[in-house]
Amino acid sequence: MKKLLLIALIALSFQHIQAQEIYLQTGKNYTKYDYKSDTSSSPSLQSGSGNFYEIGYVMTLNNEKLKYAVGLSLNEYNAIGGDINSSYSWNTQYLGVQNTFSIAFVKKRGFEASANVGLGISTLIYGKQNLNGQYLDLSSQKEFSGIWIAPNLGLKASYNVDNDIYLSLGYSYSKSFNLSNSTDEKLSFNNSQIQFGVHFMFK
Repeated sequence: MKKLLLIALIALSFQHIQAQEIYLQTGKNYTKYDYKSDTSSSPSLQSGSGNFYEIGYVMTLNNEKLKYAVGLSLNEYNAIGGDINSSYSWNTQYLGVQNTFSIAFVKKRGFEASANVGLGISTLIYGKQNLNGQYLDLSSQKEFSGIWIAPNLGLKASYNVDNDIYLSLGYSYSKSFNLSNSTDEKLSFNNSQIQFGVHFMFK
């Protein structure tokens, strides 16, 4: 009985889906590391830049202005730092799933502007630290590895360029937290993301 009820609820929810789309996004991340430690002094850190890539699926919900998107993302979160004696750099790649709700506040003549709120979940797949020419694999460092979550807010504008094809430009700000790190060294990422996208609509 419970299974039948669940199937019925899913079926009813899909009746309110009006349009769908596949999207591809890429752009730049500008990342500032926020590092804290109870046992050592924090290095002087500067923002670094990296690329990001995302492919996903969007559903328009029962309100034409409200959409939900889920995507597979690859983010590079990089930074540099140091002092008069040492220089550091960090190069990392995180693979994850991005969930986003958006609501359009302008929708006219093929142009749409929307506000977005989302949550990303990711894990480290590549990481290197360069300290004065010596490299360290970050996959064994608990402040970098494990499960990360990243709440985010953003704005996006899109324009219909050819029938069911749209181009978009967006900005998103996120702060990433490590859920699995229990050490004295704590790290979070403050990230500004510039997004360029191609969207393919279908019903």
